[in-house]
Amino acid sequence: MASGYIDDFAAFIMASPSSYHAAAEVARQLTAAGFAPIDETEPWPAPERGVQQRGVLVRDGAVVAWAAPADADGCTPFRIVGAHTDSPGFKLKPKPTTGAAGWLQAGVEVYGGPLLNSWLDRELELAGRVVTTDGAQHLVRSGPLLRIPQLAVHLDRGVNNDGLVLDKQRNTQPVWGVGGAQAQDLLAQIAAGSGVEASTIAGFDLVTADTQAPRAFGLDESLFASGRLDNLSSVYAGLHALLQTAGDDREQPSGHISVLVAFDHEELGSESRSGASGPILDDVLSRIAGSLGSDGDAVRRAYAASWCVSADAGHAVHPNYQEKHDPVNRPIAGGGPLLKINANQRYATDAHGAALWARLCAASGVPYQEFVSNNSVPCGTTIGPLTATRLGIRTVDVGVPLLSMHSARELCHVDDPRWLAAALGAFFAGA
Repeated sequence: MASGYIDDFAAFIMASPSSYHAAAEVARQLTAAGFAPIDETEPWPAPERGVQQRGVLVRDGAVVAWAAPADADGCTPFRIVGAHTDSPGFKLKPKPTTGAAGWLQAGVEVYGGPLLNSWLDRELELAGRVVTTDGAQHLVRSGPLLRIPQLAVHLDRGVNNDGLVLDKQRNTQPVWGVGGAQAQDLLAQIAAGSGVEASTIAGFDLVTADTQAPRAFGLDESLFASGRLDNLSSVYAGLHALLQTAGDDREQPSGHISVLVAFDHEELGSESRSGASGPILDDVLSRIAGSLGSDGDAVRRAYAASWCVSADAGHAVHPNYQEKHDPVNRPIAGGGPLLKINANQRYATDAHGAALWARLCAASGVPYQEFVSNNSVPCGTTIGPLTATRLGIRTVDVGVPLLSMHSARELCHVDDPRWLAAALGAFFAGA
């Protein structure tokens, strides 16, 4: 089994409890491999003639990295892997220290579309960023601190027959201690472990994360359970592929510029300055092209010859709910990454994209399988159609098959994430 890759992936997940941590961890690994950190408020660095250009830029919870060959010019096309750093859960509200009946509680707001019941009875942490009065940003994480306790069956006798219904306000506020809310401060608890003075915190973006470590289990340890597989499975696969093809002293293949972009806020619709509907990717691509001598016409020519592989997790057939899936296209865990197709363009895959994905998987020795929704079940969407719409770049949607998507703890086969990384590596290598 894929123990080496899956162990490294598990370490990446543990280092990435929030989108801000994930972006920072991608940048850390790439900087260690020779990518230059770029401050987008500064003039874009001009490339040295005959030297490949490698850079990485972080904007809030998003990260963009690229490797341009030494012979790149303003018309060189891009090969882009797109993913997203955020996952469904809960976000801390203003005035977060609350409580009732002798319990200290945290005021939280639902973030995205989580499976609410999956967050019950787990030890959770708060993670993300705080900004102090001097404008400085600090990444913080609390460690195990919170728990959303479920009502005992003795007090809800019909729960197993009637089903569990959770009110998003009343039933999802976690506990983190006992005592009076007036005498305690949740932000002070978080600040205490991060070297930040609580009195200087002027703003925060903090989300919940399950603290249970990822693990392989089951027959031959072929199954992998973890939080945030949607969509850190794609972020890490893209990172691994970029490191394998352009990290350290490797020569970036000629003919294209390799780009990894991991957006934030996909679970909310991507409409933010760091989301796929925002300007971040176009900002970076146009500045790269401009540094290589491109004018407006040349960058559009580059876009027209470019490709984007939008990588986001998809659904494996659930054995207990088989009627929810298409009766003919039946992707399974361990069958390889998904080629995601939708007639209504909820995914951006077309015939050209399908041909590209077949070629990449053949070049890397990776099996793949098609995914299409049951006509009676609404189809989700990804950053793929947004990127294609904003930039006009031909895009194909792919991803790792999961069970329990949007649960606090999702499930995949150990081989599928590394196979996705291998196919993305072939993409960056120019297959």
